[in-house]
Amino acid sequence: MNAVSLILVYLFAINFISFVTMGVDKARARKRLWRIPESTLFVLALIGGSIGSIAGMYFFRHKTRHWYFVYGMPAILIVQILIVILLATSPIEFLVM
Repeated sequence: MNAVSLILVYLFAINFISFVTMGVDKARARKRLWRIPESTLFVLALIGGSIGSIAGMYFFRHKTRHWYFVYGMPAILIVQILIVILLATSPIEFLVM
């Protein structure tokens, strides 16, 4: 398995985990059980799960009233996209095995 395949598998997995985590937190909120910390939800987005987090927010209608989620999650995604663009257009070559 090459590096690009590993990165794609990682991104799929972390986005799936982020999506499911939003759903689990919403279910726990409805039942008034122990909740997943908001910091955990943001960390999952920061390590690559921003698309899954945004999809989970709107699919489960969870955290959509909190401005820091409504603006923060897309901001994280935009920064991640900019980093990928900068790395892809960088004059420095990255070795991908």
